[in-house]
Amino acid sequence: MASSTSWPPGCVAPRSGHVAAEGAPVASEFELIARHLAPAAPGPDAGVPLGVGDDCALLAPRPGRQLAVSVDTSVVNVHFPADAPAEAIGYRALAVSLSDLAAMGAEPRWCLMALALEHNDETWLAQFARGFHALCETSNTALVGGDVTRGQLAIGVTVMGEVPAGEALTRGGARPGDTLAVTGALGGGAGGLALWQRGERDLGHPLLTRYLKPTPRLAAGVALRGLVHAAIDVSDGLLADLEHVLAASGVGAQLEPEALPLATGLSEALGMAAAYRAALCGGDDYELLVSLPGERLDEARRRLAAQGLALTPIGSVSAEPGVRGVDLGGAHGWQHFPGGAP
Repeated sequence: MASSTSWPPGCVAPRSGHVAAEGAPVASEFELIARHLAPAAPGPDAGVPLGVGDDCALLAPRPGRQLAVSVDTSVVNVHFPADAPAEAIGYRALAVSLSDLAAMGAEPRWCLMALALEHNDETWLAQFARGFHALCETSNTALVGGDVTRGQLAIGVTVMGEVPAGEALTRGGARPGDTLAVTGALGGGAGGLALWQRGERDLGHPLLTRYLKPTPRLAAGVALRGLVHAAIDVSDGLLADLEHVLAASGVGAQLEPEALPLATGLSEALGMAAAYRAALCGGDDYELLVSLPGERLDEARRRLAAQGLALTPIGSVSAEPGVRGVDLGGAHGWQHFPGGAP
C-alpha cells in the first residue's frame, strides 16, 4: 500500500514516530499502514504477482475473464454518521463498492483503498481495519494497495472483479414484456438511518444492521448470469436506480408498489406510508434490481432460494417511456447534486 504526502517547499517530512505537541507519540502514515491496513501476503491463487509495498500492485486476471472495475467514496456525515462504530464504517466502505460487482455478476478479486483521516487515532483505525479486513476475507477480496492522507474523514474504495467474457450483467438489456424483480427486501437502509437519527444504538436491530453493515449480493449476481437481461444494485433508491436501467435500455416500466418486499421491522419503525416511501426512494439497500423474461423467473428464484434469498416480482417492462404505478410528487431517490439546484 503506497502513501503519498505533500510537504511545503524546503520542509522535511516528520520522522516516523514523531511526538505531538502534547508529548504523545504519533505514528506516521507509513506506520499506520503497516500496523493496521497492510494485509497478509496473498496466497498463490490470489492473482497478485506483486502486492503491497511497491508503487503499483501487479495483478493477473484469469484467462477468458473480463475485468470489472468500480470505485465508490464514502464521506463522513454524507454516507455514514460520524459517531457510527469504526468497525461498521470499515465494513460498509467495502460493502457498497462490492455491491457494484454484484450488479455485474462479477466475482471479486482485488481492491484498493484511499483513506483520509482528520486525526491519528490508532484505536479507531484498528477497529476500522478490523471491519474492512473481515469483509475482504469473507468476500475473497485481496487488498492490494492504497493511500493514507490527512483530511476530512473519507474512504475511497476501488474494487476489481472478474466475469466470464460476454457474461457480464449490464443496465442496458431490459426488454418490453420482461418482469422486474428485486432480491431480498427494501427500505432497510433508510429505516436504519432514521432510527440512528432518533438515537437508536442497538446494533442488533435488523434495520441498523441493514444500514451500517449491508450485504453485497455477490453470490446472487453470479447465480443470475445467463438469466437476466439487465441488472443494477439499489444504492440511490429503487426509483432512481430503475430509471438508470430504463434510460440505458430505452424502455419504460409499470410498478406494483403493493408488491414491494419491505425490510423486517420497517413498517413498525416508520409507519406503513413512510415504509413504502423508504422502499421506493430511500436508497442504501444494496439489493439487486433485475429485468428478466417471465419464463425464467422460476429458475432465477430457485437459484437464489438455494442461497436463502428471495426474488420478488415488483412490476414489468413496457415499451412506453416513463414509470407508471407510483406518484411520490417528483421524489426519485438520492442525488448529490440535484438537477436545477443553485
